[in-house]
Amino acid sequence: MWAKRALSIGRPRTPLSGSAVSNPFQILTRDLLVEEERKPNYKPHHFYPVQLGEVLNGSYQVVTKVGYGGSSTVWLAKGIQRQLFPMPWKSTRYVTLKVCTNNHADVSSALHELEISRHIASSNASHPGRKYVRTVLESFEIAGTYGNHLCLVYESMREPIWLPKRRLPDCRYPSSLLKSTVWLLLTGLDYLHSECHVIHTDIKPENILVRLESLSVLDDVAKAEADEPSPRKVLEDRTIYLSRNNFGDPKSGPGRPVITDFDSATRGDVSHPLTHPIQPDPYRSPEATLGAPWTYSTDIWNLGLMLWDLLNEDSLCPGIDPERQRYTHRAHLAQLIGLLGPPPKELLSQGSKASQWFDSEGEFKFQNFIPQGISLADTVTNMEGEDKKLFLEFASKMLQWLPENRSTAKELLSDPWLHWFPDKE
Repeated sequence: MWAKRALSIGRPRTPLSGSAVSNPFQILTRDLLVEEERKPNYKPHHFYPVQLGEVLNGSYQVVTKVGYGGSSTVWLAKGIQRQLFPMPWKSTRYVTLKVCTNNHADVSSALHELEISRHIASSNASHPGRKYVRTVLESFEIAGTYGNHLCLVYESMREPIWLPKRRLPDCRYPSSLLKSTVWLLLTGLDYLHSECHVIHTDIKPENILVRLESLSVLDDVAKAEADEPSPRKVLEDRTIYLSRNNFGDPKSGPGRPVITDFDSATRGDVSHPLTHPIQPDPYRSPEATLGAPWTYSTDIWNLGLMLWDLLNEDSLCPGIDPERQRYTHRAHLAQLIGLLGPPPKELLSQGSKASQWFDSEGEFKFQNFIPQGISLADTVTNMEGEDKKLFLEFASKMLQWLPENRSTAKELLSDPWLHWFPDKE
């Protein structure tokens, strides 16, 4: 749904190539904060003022805005120029462009993603998991009024994995769909871990995208933008568009998931322990929370928690503190203890931050925060019988306190739950 507060009706400045009409669009009031303006520490001069219809790098014409963040805006674009020596992917009509801010930290993050992407691209491309990892295709810079902006080019995807969940009955993945999705993600993780020696560190629903079932979906998006242009806020030095990121119901079955966003990824084949802060709050592994060394198995923990995001309406351990009404580490640890039991002293002894929440005997300091009378099995309500039993055994191999006790992606691919279906009972 578009925002409803409009000031007036205008007309597009630059029609897209191939569009026959220039339909009116909705202009939003200036006092309404939209899109990237709502991000903390937003500074307009950090963002390049992309215009619909603008041609970037002489190769890509902007079709519509599809997303935004604190460090970039994201656009669907159409290739308009054949290269002298075209890359195989350049036969695709559409790409997704991430136009980064000119903020130094954001540029460093984007350059890091570019470096990781190049490393992944140089790894074994014959591994079946390569198809389930999206990396940067190419990059270029554009000049803005307040500095240059790095642009990253990606294969276009349909949507994040949480969006098709909303179309499913009860907003939950059925067991059969969950199995196929997890199997493909584990195949991608095995490729990253065993072939590329890369730890993603940020596995969450927003970073798992679904492939397009057909490129005609993007033709439909381009037509929709021409027929009903995106609402926008027009300012003196820029136009802020509302994102068009719902591509409608799929024309065929569920698309295949792809692991994306490598700006937080790190190489695992290093000689020193990895202890720097990683992972979003609800998905953070125990070792990362406690300040202990982490490695590839931290991604396995991430994926293990994400299973519940697809299976249920709520996260398994959101970590909302009953006193502070926001995420806290103590609330998150308490929820984990309630489900998995207390962490081993062996793990606590490695954690530089463990003393904040555990005493010298390994006792949790906030016992009253620990949920009582609930088990992991109680949180799985749409499976039953052998399927539920096998699922819980599968999940328990991922949700182990000790990182070294978690199964690898390769080991999990042969787990009985992924290969058991009711008709085989």
